[in-house]
Amino acid sequence: MDTAQRRKSGINLPASMSGTCLRLETFSSSSINLSSPIKSMSPRTISNLSASSSPSKSTSLCSDRFIPCRSSSRLHTFGLMEKASPVKEGGGGGGGGSEAYSRLLKTELFGTDFGCDFAAGTVKGRSPMSPSKNMLRFRTEQHSSGPNSPFSPSILGQENGLSSEVSTPPKPPRKVPKTPHKVLDAPSLQDDFYLNVVDWSSQNVLAVGLGTCVYLWSASNSKVTKLCDLGPNDSVSSVQWTREGSYVSIGTNLGQVQVWDGTQCKRLRTMGGHQTRTGVLAWSSRILSSGSRDRTILQHDLRVPSDYISKLVGHKSEICGLKWSHDDRELASGGNDNQLLVWNQHSQQPILKLTEHTAAVKAIAWSPHQNSILASGGGTADRCIRFWNTTTGNQLNSVDTGSQVCNLMWSKNVNELVSTHGYSQNQIMVWKYPSMAKVATLTGHSLRVLYLAMSPDGQTIVTGAGDETLRFWNVFPSVKTPTPVKDTGLWSLGRTQIR
Repeated sequence: MDTAQRRKSGINLPASMSGTCLRLETFSSSSINLSSPIKSMSPRTISNLSASSSPSKSTSLCSDRFIPCRSSSRLHTFGLMEKASPVKEGGGGGGGGSEAYSRLLKTELFGTDFGCDFAAGTVKGRSPMSPSKNMLRFRTEQHSSGPNSPFSPSILGQENGLSSEVSTPPKPPRKVPKTPHKVLDAPSLQDDFYLNVVDWSSQNVLAVGLGTCVYLWSASNSKVTKLCDLGPNDSVSSVQWTREGSYVSIGTNLGQVQVWDGTQCKRLRTMGGHQTRTGVLAWSSRILSSGSRDRTILQHDLRVPSDYISKLVGHKSEICGLKWSHDDRELASGGNDNQLLVWNQHSQQPILKLTEHTAAVKAIAWSPHQNSILASGGGTADRCIRFWNTTTGNQLNSVDTGSQVCNLMWSKNVNELVSTHGYSQNQIMVWKYPSMAKVATLTGHSLRVLYLAMSPDGQTIVTGAGDETLRFWNVFPSVKTPTPVKDTGLWSLGRTQIR
């Protein structure tokens, strides 16, 4: 095809391309309806490229100019708009043929949507054939958030529960008041690590041993009652309520174990057997266990006349920790010999000897949430809280608290525990279990926090120290609501004497 022929057809072709390579149906400008060009044309206005007379030559000429069908590639989502091709200088055939060819070519390359847009002469409200200002910028499809979209709310919505979890903000950490809501003066509260002279009954009465006397403080009306006075030759070394809260046992410096009726302030029984002070007591459903400086544990049964029914020997130093499991099957004892021993109901020898602690073991607590989980704390040279599975005898975890561990107690309402400490921080710490993440660290006592007891509802603890004060803290949530119990007028912050 010579130059004159190319000009007559209105198409610029390479000089080397044969006229037979491309056949174009010509249309006059009057035969084309610009408002609806696609309907007036045949489905395919451009015939396929035909092979030239020389196959090798046509392959080399046309292979790099092949454009695949892109009607299914969603290229309309890209704002790829080009300027209209101007009519070449000297181009024959008029502008109608060139414009029609341009529209047809874009229709074939980009689909009918683009053909219609260009045929109308506007693109999304812009001036006719104006250059695109959104070059290669992805345009979000309007139907991308529709019901059939994989990201629509109907798919990631309430049906599978993901939406509520993602949209719900994380719970804020539970706030524990940093100050006690009540402080009681407790004159003559002894600063002795091996004693246990504070206990809170299930009937909401606090028993405190002060010197030679035991006082009862009613948490419901703040009434103080003097239960007994052991006289000038003896002193109180331990107190422990029965689980029902009616009777309170008292261990004395002379080695006696007394049982009193807390409501009538009447002594019911006095039992001997220890050679020296009875520093720790523990009740099961029917048995009262007592630990002494004489390194023995005596088992007392109030239903029999004898002072004790059995003696457990295993420690090599003073016994300062003693706790029955919640099912009454096992008794854990800790001593100044750094040992933690576990006994069952019938054995006269310990079924477990746990010797990992490197200091005295006073702090002992059984988990109320999982059977056979026992926590223990070591003294100044150890400072660790250790967790044990008493069924297997394995140590589950060990946490260095940085201070002497004086007491441990589990919450009944949530799977947390509280520890009290001595040298050198004198702090109270609340822990989550089993992560052992710190919930709160409370300070206020000026000396070692040697004594710990919990209210019947499981929300409040009382701590005692050698600074002769008892401090009440709200540390655990209630069973029904996670919010801390609010102070009442009766429990308002104040400082009174327990005697």
